[in-house]
Amino acid sequence: MIVLDGVARNPDGDAIECDVITAQANRVLRELRALAVDRRGSIIIDEVGASLSDRATHAEGGAPRGLGFAPIWEEAEARIRAGGRYPLSWFVLLTIAGLIGAVGIFTNSQILIVGAMVVGPEYGAIASVALGVTKTQRTGVRAGVTALCVGFLIAVLAALVFSLVVRGFSLQPEAFTRGFRPVSALIDSPNVFSVVVATLAGIVGVVSLVEARTGALIGVFISVTTIPAAADIGVSMAFEDWSEARGSLIQLLLNVVILTAVGAVGFVVQRRLWGRIARRTEAT
Repeated sequence: MIVLDGVARNPDGDAIECDVITAQANRVLRELRALAVDRRGSIIIDEVGASLSDRATHAEGGAPRGLGFAPIWEEAEARIRAGGRYPLSWFVLLTIAGLIGAVGIFTNSQILIVGAMVVGPEYGAIASVALGVTKTQRTGVRAGVTALCVGFLIAVLAALVFSLVVRGFSLQPEAFTRGFRPVSALIDSPNVFSVVVATLAGIVGVVSLVEARTGALIGVFISVTTIPAAADIGVSMAFEDWSEARGSLIQLLLNVVILTAVGAVGFVVQRRLWGRIARRTEAT
């Protein structure tokens, strides 16, 4: 612990730096917030990449083993809130993802569809809405829902305009003209497996966000049919295939609703589960 007397300004006071093992981080943060440190000053959390300290090793060895894997909730919520910011680039990325998805539909390219899923930033907004629901933060929920609605609408319109140009100049592949559209058929045909995949992806998404598992989060991006469905709506409208457009719209709404609901439930369940583990561990 390092105590710097009287060095802080606005507000005036002391600055304290301390190392805390993961198993006790949530408890220390609760106590600091109980002392109103976050309201009268600020609490800054900085993750340590590597530490060479016998004292830290001894402290970790004496801590309950289960709590060593517990998420630091303030960090987890900060990661989710970071995904709930919607600058112009967020809408640009979603639009580009829609255009890539449209090309993938025309060419029956699963690689391009996966690429569109990776480029699309919509899951950050979905997770932010889910967190806002659990914390009853109406402003965050409203901002996320608005961003999703506007962003997907722009992506659909971009795919529609692109597809109208393709149709106007007869640039669509021969296979697409003849109705050979296996990629599109997968997107615009929601079924029970769509529900299963969206549910599993929602579980993986909330766990990976809470525990900062980047690799697993990328897997969520390439497993849910959100931006490909938005792209397919635009393509289908341009070629006046209203049944495909309707199916893609249902697919889009289905995935967004399930991901949000599973995310909200997942946040609550994880927090209660880890809280119960902490209480039982501290009791023993």
